[in-house]
Amino acid sequence: MDLPRTASPLFATADPALLDVLQPLAAGAGVTAVVAGDVGEALRRWSTAPLVVVGADLVAALAAAAPARREHAHVATLGEAWQHDDLFRSAVAVGATSVVELPRSSGWLSEELADLVDPHAGRGVVIGVVGGSGGAGATTLACALGQAAGRAGPALVVDADTHGPGVDRVLGLDDLGGIHWDDLRVGAGRLSAASLREAVPRRHGVGALTWATGDTATLPASTLQEAVAAAQRGHGAVVVDLPRGPSGCVEEVVGRCDLLLVVVRPSLAGVASAVRLAAAWPRGARAGLVLRRVPRAIAPDEVAAAVGLPVLAEMGDQRGVEEAVELGLGPLRSARGPLARAVAVLLAEAADPARAA
Repeated sequence: MDLPRTASPLFATADPALLDVLQPLAAGAGVTAVVAGDVGEALRRWSTAPLVVVGADLVAALAAAAPARREHAHVATLGEAWQHDDLFRSAVAVGATSVVELPRSSGWLSEELADLVDPHAGRGVVIGVVGGSGGAGATTLACALGQAAGRAGPALVVDADTHGPGVDRVLGLDDLGGIHWDDLRVGAGRLSAASLREAVPRRHGVGALTWATGDTATLPASTLQEAVAAAQRGHGAVVVDLPRGPSGCVEEVVGRCDLLLVVVRPSLAGVASAVRLAAAWPRGARAGLVLRRVPRAIAPDEVAAAVGLPVLAEMGDQRGVEEAVELGLGPLRSARGPLARAVAVLLAEAADPARAA
């Protein structure tokens, strides 16, 4: 009979020395682990635990039993993994995603365990926003999306554009303390979802991850990818303000997006720029256009045909947005107006899995 899914991780090991390392990590993370000292007990609880750590002492026997594939399975060993014959072969056989060398990787495993008791843990929607041309208003839209999403639960706006104005300034969070990209670049390994959510500047449900004043250093791809992954685990919505030029740094992030929005001024120059951007951008993400209304605008169906993407929303200029940003209120002042209406449509589009075909 299957056991109900619980918040207790499973430690499958009979090695007391390994348990002496694992149990304090669980206690520090605020979870109580279930210990299975033999293969039979490990198999009985295999599918119900949210996370499984298999000791090097049991992994070969467990691999021979061919357990069902599952997520969040890891193999742990004391000392260096190469000292154990066929450890990696057995880890692959049980479907483990990593081999954890303890105590060296204790911090990594602690963060993994801590996410189990995070009340916001899950998979938040990820929206990428990029300007089809310069001055299209992509950062303003990204911040407005973050503000609107933050009213329903924790949201994060991630600044991946070194040439942008800074999402913390647009959101009015630049006067708050918190971590920035330079703080994350010095670290390594898995980033805790809860730690990231609590450490960034945040107000009214929306936080910002950007550069510190004067820091425009290149952002390592691994740092961006890990930050977005942690943000997705700990937020209901993550909005990434992307640079216009595609690069290896953002390609994996684009692949993670539930929706990629290209903000376009429907003028001849704006559409031509968006066509070039769409042709060079990595394929695979579900994408659509957001049109900024301009005088003598090209018709939406003509823009869609030229760029090869559907028009998801149109957005006229809204009076008072610049003033609101200057006052530190962020671009989304109320639930009314063209910006608010466009944001509501886009959040519904991103959150609806039926539209992801």
